Amino acid sequence: MKEMLEAAKAAKTTIAALTEQEKSAALNAMADSLLQCEAGILAANELDMKAAKGHMPDVMLDRLRLTPERIAGMAQGIREVAQLPDPVGLTLESHTRPDGLKIDKVSVPMGVIAIIYESRPNVTSDAAALALKSGNVCILRGGKEAFRSANAIVESLRMGLKSEGIPETAVNLVQDTSRDSATALMTANGYVDLLIPRGGAGLISACVRTATVPCIATGTGICHVYVEKTADQNMALNIIENAKTSRPSVCNAEEVLLVDKAIAPEFLPKLHARLGQKVELRLDSEAAKYIPGTPAGEKDFDTEFLDYILAVKCVENVREAVAHIAAHSTGHSEAIVTTDPAAEAFFVANVDSAAVYVNASTRFTDGGEFGLGCEMGISTQKLHARGPMGLRELTTYKYIIHGNGQVRV
Repeated sequence: MKEMLEAAKAAKTTIAALTEQEKSAALNAMADSLLQCEAGILAANELDMKAAKGHMPDVMLDRLRLTPERIAGMAQGIREVAQLPDPVGLTLESHTRPDGLKIDKVSVPMGVIAIIYESRPNVTSDAAALALKSGNVCILRGGKEAFRSANAIVESLRMGLKSEGIPETAVNLVQDTSRDSATALMTANGYVDLLIPRGGAGLISACVRTATVPCIATGTGICHVYVEKTADQNMALNIIENAKTSRPSVCNAEEVLLVDKAIAPEFLPKLHARLGQKVELRLDSEAAKYIPGTPAGEKDFDTEFLDYILAVKCVENVREAVAHIAAHSTGHSEAIVTTDPAAEAFFVANVDSAAVYVNASTRFTDGGEFGLGCEMGISTQKLHARGPMGLRELTTYKYIIHGNGQVRV
């Protein structure tokens, strides 16, 4: 680990100095190499899948699984990052003082970014691409479940870097998947400029508690959809089905449904008819009056299920919906389905989450869907970055001051 940290630190000046053209050429070479190494990556992933079966729920196995189509999507994601505007060297603000000093605020890379993540192999290529495009060196520490896959991916990406004359140490994968290696990254002061944990609540809380390096907490997603009494009910059903079932194992999937009591007798039977065969509905006492399901337990409105489970609660109005979200949300993504401008305005103004939707699925909280390219994660904190973390969020800034001999009196 010490050798890797030192190599990463040594590379960051070189990577920060790359031109936009050099970074784009390297990224396209990385995408080419990823596709060329497809067979080896799939073979490594098959070993990971075999080892994980029986130890991981099916929805989590789906996150681990790679296919030719998913690898093609990873390569395309790298190419899309290559085409995005360079976030480095931008003049964010500029002004001239009365004494003639010209002060520019200019974007610069973070330096060395460490990413600790779990069982999603695609995070490996996404993180590497975003780090390089933003002029950063990355140290990747994946979970043991996906180690073989991640290792094969990193080897292919480093081949692409090498072909363009870029130091391979721009992209690094920690070979040790024990807790010791994670702790070492969390406390690598002087080497790691930014730590980003990406995974479940346990991983994120461990990083927040332990890290002595700067850390951005990418949040778990207890995401809510509130169906207000004036909602187009067919639209609401479509949104709920997409938000819950299109990919239940991701952080932007819906976990809690709030339904206005005024329409509950009419709407909930429609919900049961649409989702009852594939989603376990955990119902509060009011919702249970209208449809069959599992009684909601004490923790069901505070759980990121990452599965085909949906907690359902009836509320009096938009104010109660917002109050419930404030008490139970993780600050990730919330949606209202409504045709009432007043309800919409109250919801948007008072829900304090990174992404707030009106008449749309929470599943859009994603760097690619926001037009940011692939993402490093979804930040639910408020300092430095919030929401999908794209290229801009992987830079910081410095002040550059031009004078002509001024001295302070």
